[in-house]
Amino acid sequence: MTAVLAAISFMQEDFSFEPAHFYRFDESNDAEFYSGPRLVKHLDDEGIELLTNFYRQIIPSGGAILDLMSSWISHLPEELIFNSIVGLGMNAIELNANSRLDKRALHDLNADPDLPFQSESFDVCLIALSVQYLTRPVDVFNEIARVLKPEGKCIVSFSNRCFPTKAIRVWQTLDDEGHIWLVKKYFESTGLFNFIYKETLSSGEAHKDPLFAVVAQKQT
Repeated sequence: MTAVLAAISFMQEDFSFEPAHFYRFDESNDAEFYSGPRLVKHLDDEGIELLTNFYRQIIPSGGAILDLMSSWISHLPEELIFNSIVGLGMNAIELNANSRLDKRALHDLNADPDLPFQSESFDVCLIALSVQYLTRPVDVFNEIARVLKPEGKCIVSFSNRCFPTKAIRVWQTLDDEGHIWLVKKYFESTGLFNFIYKETLSSGEAHKDPLFAVVAQKQT
C-alpha cells in the first residue's frame, strides 16, 4: 500500500488506534539503543532556523518550559529568558551538552509514559523531531495535559527524517499530511486540548527538509 493510499484509509473520523500501529521493526530495549550519544542534527540548518523563529513567534519569555524527548539542542531562541527549562530525554551525555537546560531528567517514555513532574508545572511543552518514536503516544499526551498549566501550549514539530527501525509503523506508513493528522489525533484523543492547529514551516523544496508543527492549548 502506498503512503498516499494509507493516508486516505487512516485519516477518517471513526479511526481508532490498534496495538499494531505502534510496532517497530526494532523492538529491542530502547535504553540500549539510545545508550550512546548522538550529537548530530536531525534537521538541516535552514530547518533549525525556521523552528527557532517559530518558537520566537509563539513562546513568550518567562514561564516554565518542558523540553520533552530532549537532546543536546532545544532550538529555543537564545535571547528569550525563561524561569526554567527542564529537559527529559534518554541520554545523559546529550542532555548535559544542552546548555539551555536548567534541569535534566532521564526517562524512557515508552517504558513508562508517566511524567516525573507535578501537575500544572509548565507553561509550554515542546516535542521536537521525535514524536514518531512514541509507542504509547496517547498516554504521553494525557500526561502532557496533566503537567501543563491551564491554557498551556504543547508544540510538536517534525520532519520526514527518523531512525527507521525505531519509528512506529503507522508513522512510516503515512505521508506528510498523514503525520499532521496523526499528531492532531493524539491531541484529540485525550479530550483535554483545544485550538489545535498546524503550521507548515517548510514544504520541503529542493535541498530543504520539510518541517511541520502542530500546536494545541490545554483546556481550562
